[in-house]
Amino acid sequence: MFTRPRYLATAALALAAATALAGCASDPASAEDALTVTDPWVKTVDSGMTAGFGTLTNTTDEDLTVVAASSDTAPMVELHEVVDGQMQEKDGGFTVPAGGSVTLQPGGLHLMLMGVEEPIAAGDEVAFTLELEDGATVAFTATAKDFDGGNEDYDGESMDMEHSADTDESH
Repeated sequence: MFTRPRYLATAALALAAATALAGCASDPASAEDALTVTDPWVKTVDSGMTAGFGTLTNTTDEDLTVVAASSDTAPMVELHEVVDGQMQEKDGGFTVPAGGSVTLQPGGLHLMLMGVEEPIAAGDEVAFTLELEDGATVAFTATAKDFDGGNEDYDGESMDMEHSADTDESH
């Protein structure tokens, strides 16, 4: 038999379920499902500057743009690219195409950690958070490893890519 209180209780339950499901759309976990980070790593360093790398994959049918990054390991993390041998901040962030990927790698796009005060040794874990254009965040952890390729010089003065095999100042 139909009664108004039972109908209202059912409607209230349906409304609560719909609200909970709508809340999942802005849940940070859904951003992490939309943008995944594979093979993340960071170059070892004693102090100063270093960089983070990996592959960003967009599992959605819309472009996603990473506009900022942060890490407890460094007071400042910038989105960088290498253009004509010079490292510079990437205007507009990293756009990961719908259903595609973007590779962060030495000599290309990367996450620049600046002001590192404590050594990052091979095997250390470095936590990062990426911020997307819509305000969603994606957290991931990168493993530190020694890397000599490219002989990048992160001295902070020129930010030029050093290609000298004579110096071993970069880590």
